[in-house]
Amino acid sequence: MQSPKKHTNKLIDETSPYLLQHAHNPVDWHAWGDEAFEKAKREDKAVLVSIGYSACHWCHVMERESFENEQTAAIMNENFVCIKVDMEERPDVDRIYMDFVQMTTGSGGWPLNVFVTPDKLPFFGGTYFPPANRYNMPSFERVLTSVADAWATKRDELLLSANDVLGEMRRFGLVQPTGETLSDELSDAAFRSLARYFDGANGGFGGAPKFPPTMALEFLLRYYKRTGDDNALRMVVKTAGKMAFGGICDQLGGGFHRYAVDAVWLVPHFEKMLYDNAQLVRLYLHLFQLTKDEFYRRIAVETLDYVRREMTGPEGGFYSSQDADSEGVEGKFFVWTPAEIEAILGAEEAAAFCFYYDVSEEGNFEEKNILNVKNTLAETAEVLKIPVEKLQEILETGRAKLFAEREKRVKPFRDEKVLTAWNGLMLAAFAEAAAVLGRADYLETARRNADFLMENLIADGKLLRTWKDGRAKLDAYLEDYANLADGLVELYQTSGDAKYLREAKRLAELLITEFWDEEGGGFFFTANDHETLPVRRKDFHDNATPSGNSVGADVLLKLARLTGDDRFERFAVTVLRLAVPQLRRYPQGFGRVLGALEFHFAPTKEIVVLGARGSELEKEVWQDYLPDKVVVLAENADDADLIPLLRDRTLIDGRPTAYVCENFACQRPVTTAADLRDQLNPKSVSD
Repeated sequence: MQSPKKHTNKLIDETSPYLLQHAHNPVDWHAWGDEAFEKAKREDKAVLVSIGYSACHWCHVMERESFENEQTAAIMNENFVCIKVDMEERPDVDRIYMDFVQMTTGSGGWPLNVFVTPDKLPFFGGTYFPPANRYNMPSFERVLTSVADAWATKRDELLLSANDVLGEMRRFGLVQPTGETLSDELSDAAFRSLARYFDGANGGFGGAPKFPPTMALEFLLRYYKRTGDDNALRMVVKTAGKMAFGGICDQLGGGFHRYAVDAVWLVPHFEKMLYDNAQLVRLYLHLFQLTKDEFYRRIAVETLDYVRREMTGPEGGFYSSQDADSEGVEGKFFVWTPAEIEAILGAEEAAAFCFYYDVSEEGNFEEKNILNVKNTLAETAEVLKIPVEKLQEILETGRAKLFAEREKRVKPFRDEKVLTAWNGLMLAAFAEAAAVLGRADYLETARRNADFLMENLIADGKLLRTWKDGRAKLDAYLEDYANLADGLVELYQTSGDAKYLREAKRLAELLITEFWDEEGGGFFFTANDHETLPVRRKDFHDNATPSGNSVGADVLLKLARLTGDDRFERFAVTVLRLAVPQLRRYPQGFGRVLGALEFHFAPTKEIVVLGARGSELEKEVWQDYLPDKVVVLAENADDADLIPLLRDRTLIDGRPTAYVCENFACQRPVTTAADLRDQLNPKSVSD
């Protein structure tokens, strides 16, 4: 029987796994809310806001070193009201205080520890603080006592400085329309910039650490499709291949880790995030459509199957993340020694497996081995003097056996909260994969997810941010509305079920009424009725996840085509114009904005397929990479009021019939896949 915990604080009533991890710290933690700030006012104390997330390695380290330390906790409790924040639940709070720390220290990250007034105004902060003076950093206890002393003796100076920084943060968030006409010259300039920073040897952009630059790669694919510039495709192919063969990709279980700490994609930071995998699935799907290379199909399928196996709840929601650590050791779950592999596969097959997956006695990560691929199948077969087919059999059998053995290990912790925005990203991935790969099971996964979100994360018509253990809570943010609307549009296009388009349109209307800045244009991160915070942010930058403004612009452009509502396009174009000044300075940080611009520039193919589901015409629509299309699948024209593209559409001789329009001109209706192929890819006529 487990002994009772010595300490329990107010976090015990939360649903966030990250907050619950701290519920038995000796620190008197509060969750973010009025109660904590009112207590700070009563007691005339500063507030320590400590922000992190459950898959954050250094968050766990700081907890073990400081927040579980009785002496450190006593200093915290005596001098401060202490608040723990899950940055995945409260990105509004996190982004404001992250901006503050980055502006005042020049860097940021998690854990994020910020000292604020009882009015939520930040005045000092940093990231990880060690338990003793080291790494040229003061100890956390020293920071605590110094801040407490300054709060007691130099408060006026602190507040004056804090107000100056706050004013700068507010000015920093202002964006002004330039009046500049959007043109494809923006894409050309972004392409040239990406080409300058491209790592021709290893793929990706710049040096270590390397994060999957998925949105930039998606832009390059769209750019290649529109311009035919082979260099754009070359950059995507190189990067996608290096990532898929590297240690950042889980060679046994599928899915991608968060990022590589090196420049060659070998050593990952081992956590797995839902949003990374959602975006990467679509990249590999698009490469498969474009190149017909089965390798890309395999990577997409392995990633989707990992998500279904490890990251999908019984109710249909997708979980948020898996930790880097297991048994307190980073990466322990994923690494191998030659002896372990030989014990499972036998000496002969282990030798081939280890050569192909770069497993050696000296190891490539802390004397153990991260599986990665350095040589092709053909090169490996030649060195080992065995047929390629035999090598493939050894590798497939070996992967299955090692995966089964790995399943017996202690798994990394999984954060099982369901976040609306991230679910929208993965919903879109499963929906598109269902059509591209012809997988009815993927479509069912997408439907279950969409239905779950629509039933459980909407209250009084408004979205909520997070769900866990049957409880949904917290007002949703811009990214939640935008990503869910985008996922629902994708599901509508692959399922033909108009209820998903109706809900996407309703969410888009709420984007405009609840988040739009009537004075300056663009979407605020928080809704009009959201809690008042020191800054109301408006973000256009695409970071690990796309900004709500870029996804909002993208989905509004699609909805304008599908519903015939020109208002949606006007709002989208305003967003894109506001992003232009920042886009010109740093195109690498605006991949999703660039993708939306490509959709705006290119002539949109409006494709209607009438008739029973599953026709050859329907399958043909998804054979090739056509990023600038919208698709309407319908058995009849009953939903013409919602979807004007259905008006006056009829079956020809009772057979499934396709209609393709572009630039306000429609081609003749067709009933065969070959004729539809010619209309979708006019170049193929002369090939």
